[in-house]
Amino acid sequence: MKIPRSKENDYSNEMATERRHLVKEQSGAELSHVSQYSMQPDVFAGNIEHFMGVAQVPIGLAGPVRVNGEYAQGDFYIPLATTEGTLVASYNRGMKLTRMAGGVTVHVIEDKMNRAPVFVFEDAGRAREFGRWIEGQFGHLKELAESTTSVGRLVSIEQFAASKIRWLRFNYTCGDAAGQNMVTKATHKACQWILSQQSEGLEYFSLAGNLDTDKKHSYINYLHTRGKRVVAEIRIPSDFIRDVMRTDAKTLHDQRKISNVGAIMGGSINNGAHAANGITAMFIATGQDVANVAESSAAIVHADVMSNGDYYFSVTIPSLIVATYGGGTGLPTQRECLEMLGCFGQDKVMKFAEIVGAVVLSGDLSLSAAIMADEWVSSHEELGRNR
Repeated sequence: MKIPRSKENDYSNEMATERRHLVKEQSGAELSHVSQYSMQPDVFAGNIEHFMGVAQVPIGLAGPVRVNGEYAQGDFYIPLATTEGTLVASYNRGMKLTRMAGGVTVHVIEDKMNRAPVFVFEDAGRAREFGRWIEGQFGHLKELAESTTSVGRLVSIEQFAASKIRWLRFNYTCGDAAGQNMVTKATHKACQWILSQQSEGLEYFSLAGNLDTDKKHSYINYLHTRGKRVVAEIRIPSDFIRDVMRTDAKTLHDQRKISNVGAIMGGSINNGAHAANGITAMFIATGQDVANVAESSAAIVHADVMSNGDYYFSVTIPSLIVATYGGGTGLPTQRECLEMLGCFGQDKVMKFAEIVGAVVLSGDLSLSAAIMADEWVSSHEELGRNR
């Protein structure tokens, strides 16, 4: 049977009910909890198709985390939407330690969203000449691309070559939006003009040639960034680590060195503990595109023991893709979670990115310490088993 759909008003309680009836007929499932929601279905237009109900994910409260950022300054209570027991408790403990140490210092050091169209020529020479021509067209391409958006700004076009193929990586800033759709539209406009110039020897064009690695991890994003490049760092007195985490700076640092080797051996995209946990939980709570965790969870952890015994710890997130406007951020519960962080709407995305960085650092510290203090298993036994 086809899924029921209304051309006149597909976002209504009646249509949601019809779709649930279809599910019951086909599977026998009642969907009595899926059908319980506090919003009117019309608010979901543009966010989902064939609406039939909601997935109710529990939200826990952690914090406060103290953030010493350029945009986020002060203490913030963090909403974490997850079904993994011990997760909120672990992040909460890490936030306690970082708060005792004066807070997490965070910087957004790069900001760009990209789309990478591909042009294929008859031979490598013509592809090279095309690349040289493109270098002289940046001003006009920038004007064309930016004509499609009120906030997007084209900041550079990187070029990558292989064989007779030339990729152009259009890099934009996107205001408070994540920007994937924005940059696609802008790049399409620029590329339509490029194609109209009928470059000699051009055989094939595609608006996406997979070099932008949308919703996939890539080493080009490690180096060149997609989204926000966020660095969170802290120095923690060894006494605090002993009091809160029941281990010490040297033990943590020794484990860090081993973990670096293990990450290399395993081919991991992250030499830290579990950035994906905190990022995913915050993404679900605040209406981010959760598939962007594929890129956003990559991280580079660096640590050192200072001459006075303090522990220096940093997490670099090279491709954090977040928004405070557009997408799912305006839905009722997601908006409330952004509002509790003071991060809903215009000129808030850098603040939100800094808070995410501080949360990730706190969570990595806590899990690493739990492993070294032999509390990892016992904490899951106490909090993480749904008996």
